[in-house]
Amino acid sequence: MSRTIALFFLLAACSDSREVLDELPNSSLAGAPRAEVPESRMDAPVARAVTIGEDGPRMDACGGMGQVARTGPNGLPLRAAPFGDAKILTSLAEGDRAYICTRSLDQKWLGVVLAPPPATDNSSEAADCGVSSPVDRKQSYDGPCVSGWVASAYVRLIAG
Repeated sequence: MSRTIALFFLLAACSDSREVLDELPNSSLAGAPRAEVPESRMDAPVARAVTIGEDGPRMDACGGMGQVARTGPNGLPLRAAPFGDAKILTSLAEGDRAYICTRSLDQKWLGVVLAPPPATDNSSEAADCGVSSPVDRKQSYDGPCVSGWVASAYVRLIAG
């Protein structure tokens, strides 16, 4: 008899049909109607700023320089976040250069700041992105140059 009661309670405990998201009190999705919950990251407004200064206050804000390689005819997408379905900000061509500032945890993505093209007016000096010298602390990049995330497999380290 006691085995039957124990089995009944065990089966009753396993029959809870609530969604995990409904049970997370701090989740922004908890309690939201299913129609409002995005099905993919593409539907959600996802962006992640590139972090500079990870090597400390005695090193350059971005520790390396990379060059785009093996991109194919469509170029290498610069994305707003380190995900394959994040918004594409622009596309990099074969040979384009970028400052390498950070990496994703899985090493598949590089957070980069695009090196500006050389100035067209007989001077060989390009615009300064503010990442070739140290910064006081680790921080999000908010300088004048374009920044974002690229797949690390298509960037060859050339300096740093």
